[in-house]
Amino acid sequence: MNLEKVLTAFAAALAMGLPALATAWAQSKIGAAGAGTLAEKPELSATIIVLVAIPETMVILGFVVASMILFGV
Repeated sequence: MNLEKVLTAFAAALAMGLPALATAWAQSKIGAAGAGTLAEKPELSATIIVLVAIPETMVILGFVVASMILFGV
């Protein structure tokens, strides 16, 4: 296996792994705050669901970038 393939795979792994870690951290903070908010104001449940879903876009974009790296687009 040549060095170029190894570095390409490593770059794709970083492009997928770092956004996944950042999303997990963000969702843990948002989820804890959202649980406290829902205890006081249950009518904000739709807003909390949207706020928890927003960081997922980082993982989706990381997946797209990793795919582009691997397939040479």
